[in-house]
Amino acid sequence: MFGVLCFVLVLTSTGFCYSKDRSESTSQPQLGCKLEGLQPLLIVTYKNLTTSVREITVPHGEKVTVRCREIGKYKIFGDTVLKCRNAVWSGKPPSCIATTAISNYTEDVPPTILFGLPAGSATFEPSGSLAVFPGSILHLECLFARRLGNPEWTWTSNFRQYLTGWAISQIERDWKYRLSIYYAKTQDSGIYTCTTPRGLTNSIKVHVVDVHCPQLKKPEPPLIAKIEGPRLGEAATFECPHGYRLEGASSITCQYNGKWSANMPRCEAIICPPIQPMNPKLLLLEHNNTYSGRAIFACMWGHKLIGPKKIKCTRNNTWSGPVPKCLEITCPTPETPINGELMDNQQQQWSRRKDQTHRVGSLVRFSCLTGHQLVGPASAICTENGTWSHQPPICDVRCPYPGDPIHGRIAPLKFWYKSGDTIQVSCSPGYVTPLEPVRKPTCQENGQWSDPPPPCRSYRDV
Repeated sequence: MFGVLCFVLVLTSTGFCYSKDRSESTSQPQLGCKLEGLQPLLIVTYKNLTTSVREITVPHGEKVTVRCREIGKYKIFGDTVLKCRNAVWSGKPPSCIATTAISNYTEDVPPTILFGLPAGSATFEPSGSLAVFPGSILHLECLFARRLGNPEWTWTSNFRQYLTGWAISQIERDWKYRLSIYYAKTQDSGIYTCTTPRGLTNSIKVHVVDVHCPQLKKPEPPLIAKIEGPRLGEAATFECPHGYRLEGASSITCQYNGKWSANMPRCEAIICPPIQPMNPKLLLLEHNNTYSGRAIFACMWGHKLIGPKKIKCTRNNTWSGPVPKCLEITCPTPETPINGELMDNQQQQWSRRKDQTHRVGSLVRFSCLTGHQLVGPASAICTENGTWSHQPPICDVRCPYPGDPIHGRIAPLKFWYKSGDTIQVSCSPGYVTPLEPVRKPTCQENGQWSDPPPPCRSYRDV
């Protein structure tokens, strides 16, 4: 039979649980433990690996260290070290509660404790202790509203007395009650507690320890490093030059256990995938696939670019945009003039379909039906912007020059005559037009003359 035992975390709604086989006997294998339902404010360290996951399982006999994520800003209740004993966790489950810096300096919560290092170095241990390198100058700041009274510092170390009092700076004097440890020694190790006038406390454990990490080797180019040193709490920062991406941590710190917090990173050249145009009409004018390099595209004559004209290689080894495509440029069939015809350059009449298209460079010709004159260009070419070089012309009604009668001339003399135009005939000497009334020939709406020009007759025949 199986059951679940849970501890409820203090001041939280979450649970601290483990599973256990109740039917187990001393002859059965020892069971591991599952730690779950932790506050988001808690982080767990197991085998030198710190994690903020909400659930972790460890074998029998192993232990985990738990602390608040923001040491000093939250006060931890419960045990910081838990050991698994056959599916049961030893110790009181931990929880974190907010302090003055979180609650706007109210007097009903424990005081916040921060630390400063004018000289030297330090880092936090998994248990929440502050590991300080010998010789450092350490300020412990108890944050409390001065108007509410004076807090008090106490400590467990018997090595020496420490200076305490309100900070001198104008912007700090009303809320920072300080304890200073100058040139820390191993004997300064201990628990330092700040107590408010109401008796609420918060503590920080100081562990002065001489720890050195392995000396970091000079990085191979192109990696650029700034190394403070190999002492406890000292750090090394890294960066890569233009065209490279940092793979790994940008900074590492010498930890309490004499190990660096991460391995030295490396620089990886930023290279985008090579571009191989699938469309034979697409031209690759420039191609540089290193970081910040660009690819520039164009299309063969008669085609237009669909997509970006140029793209850049970005930090994540990808191009800033897609490879464009080439689409053939076409022109729609132009309108056929009223009383006219549309012909191709072989003098073949075009289909009247509206969906017919024409490639760039195609030529069309216009002509008019009998009795009409072309006004405008007689041809047009499909251009690279998908439009015709000229608008379709107009076919206006026109009557042709009827020709001079024998022994006479018509006036006015034109190649074409508009609708409504009239003509008259003047005869050569010795010739006249008929005496009876004759209507003047008039150009009609259908492009035909109403009458032929009157003839010129000899005087002898009249």
